[in-house]
Amino acid sequence: MPSAPALPPTVHTRHVPDTPDTSDTPEPTVVDPALVKRAVKAAALGNAMEWFDFGVYSYIAVTLGKVFFPSGNPTAQLLSTFGAFAAAFLVRPLGGLVFGPLGDRVGRQKVLAVTMIMMAAGTFSIGLIPSYATIGVGAPLLLLLARLVQGFSTGGEYAGASTFIAEYSPDRKRGFLGSWLEFGTLAGYIAGAGLVTLMTALLSTEDLVSWGWRIPFLIAGPMGVIGLYLRLRLEETPAFAAETEKAGSSRPKVPLREMLTGQWRALLLCVGLVLVFNVTDYMLLSYMPSYLTSELKYDETHGLLVVLAVMALMMVVQPFAGALSDRIGRRPVIAAGCAGFLFLSVPALLLIRQGSLFAIALGMGALGLLLVCFTAAMPSALPALFPTRVRYGSLSVGFNISVSLFGGTTPLVVTALIGATGNMMMPAYYMMAAAVIGGVAVWFMTESAGRPLPGSPPQR
Repeated sequence: MPSAPALPPTVHTRHVPDTPDTSDTPEPTVVDPALVKRAVKAAALGNAMEWFDFGVYSYIAVTLGKVFFPSGNPTAQLLSTFGAFAAAFLVRPLGGLVFGPLGDRVGRQKVLAVTMIMMAAGTFSIGLIPSYATIGVGAPLLLLLARLVQGFSTGGEYAGASTFIAEYSPDRKRGFLGSWLEFGTLAGYIAGAGLVTLMTALLSTEDLVSWGWRIPFLIAGPMGVIGLYLRLRLEETPAFAAETEKAGSSRPKVPLREMLTGQWRALLLCVGLVLVFNVTDYMLLSYMPSYLTSELKYDETHGLLVVLAVMALMMVVQPFAGALSDRIGRRPVIAAGCAGFLFLSVPALLLIRQGSLFAIALGMGALGLLLVCFTAAMPSALPALFPTRVRYGSLSVGFNISVSLFGGTTPLVVTALIGATGNMMMPAYYMMAAAVIGGVAVWFMTESAGRPLPGSPPQR
């Protein structure tokens, strides 16, 4: 997105009446376009940092196993490394329970500044941890601690960032602007994975194990400073500011019971939508490279390059799909993704199993384009499930529970299913099952495109 101009020292939101004062129609809120762009960039950068770390950690896992774990067994080292990686998913719901309600009480901007600091500090600290050969068992323990900090902060990041963008966006452009959040995801992953691939090609194995592996993690420090600077320069969202003004000088604490039981229908819809979103996301971007290598015996380098090319294709399509969701609605776009995964997962996987580069690229590309239906529409559809008063907290809980139970476990569950049944088509069947659940959620959700967020006046 183009660089936003410096903010003028004036009020950035104002209420413009479209009707006489005697009308009951709420006055629309007009938001400064430059401020909207700044808000989108600041929110997307945090998501990019999260997935930069994800890409780095996934692609450099073998090297990390040699650095932090003493076993001479490469498989045991790799399992230990991914065990520390998976630990972050266990604390994500806890982070959501802490940061979500806090964001509804003290403000989105303040909490997102805190999560940015914690994410950057957790990733940066990994690059500073001495090896196992230097400090012994303290090395893997410090790695685990850093991962827990990352996971805890991530629990409040996605829900807060999507809420922040949604509450700043004009009603008619919320899908387009929200799509840049997942654009940041793809950019961060490609940057992290691409950097590790480049370092692997340029450095010897000895240099990579000795010092080279630290570089990608240390880059998170400057990235965090830039992201924090952008977020601290932002004002609170118009929706939250209006809610605070309505509530008075102090925002009362929303009871957890009200946040959960009072929103049980929206929470169930959120879990179902996030399930299909994340199962297909982790299947394509995290599991398929391993599937190509371990199950199909495909060359590892070529497999990774195919995945990166698919992600680059998704980045190009992403904003257009977001704009399409503004034009025809979130429900049709998400429903198209669910239908596509239901009917095309098997043909796509059969193409991938043929083994030729063209067939693999075609199958993976088809799945990537279907995934765009979710990455483009979900950042605007999910915040619209909840009213302003509990939006950050309820979305954090629903999103992180679904990610932890279903998204993050996808590679493990699919690998276990293949091992138990011997059926190499299990990835397709798993995506089809997720598509059915997502389709049910879409059936019951209310269309939100072009409409004000619940509890907020129209915004343009």
